[in-house]
Amino acid sequence: MAAHKDGPDKQQVKLDELNLSIIKHLREGRKSFKVIAQDLGVTENTVRARVGRLVSDGVLEVTGLIDPEVIPGLKVAIIGINIADRSLIQTSEQLSQLPGVISTSIVTGRFDLILVVLTQGDAGLLQFMTTHLARIEGIKSSETFIVCKGYNVKVPYVL
Repeated sequence: MAAHKDGPDKQQVKLDELNLSIIKHLREGRKSFKVIAQDLGVTENTVRARVGRLVSDGVLEVTGLIDPEVIPGLKVAIIGINIADRSLIQTSEQLSQLPGVISTSIVTGRFDLILVVLTQGDAGLLQFMTTHLARIEGIKSSETFIVCKGYNVKVPYVL
């Protein structure tokens, strides 16, 4: 099986207790490797090497996230999509490349795919739907949910 464009098959990556502990510490994105190492009883170089490996394996991405409610006009939309055929992977990969798309997931339930999209206001959502989403062949139907109030929602600024 070929590796996905986001990296190797993540199920094959070994996540031992130390890796998981380091990842938990990195929830505080500005915590230094030195502080993490002291707390876990390992060397700073061990933490640095482990983080480097987790990043290169595609398990971990260190990035800045925003609270979309703090920036005026930003809207998060969740879009459920049903596709006409069963080209789930191909359609998901196409959708993941559209402007503003934070994530695309193949799911179970009443939808085939779920997109999380960041847009600039109502006009941005309309533009996304009519200019970008409408051009993807094979979409049978979609249903859009606007996030009115989110809790613990942090997203990458992709606009």
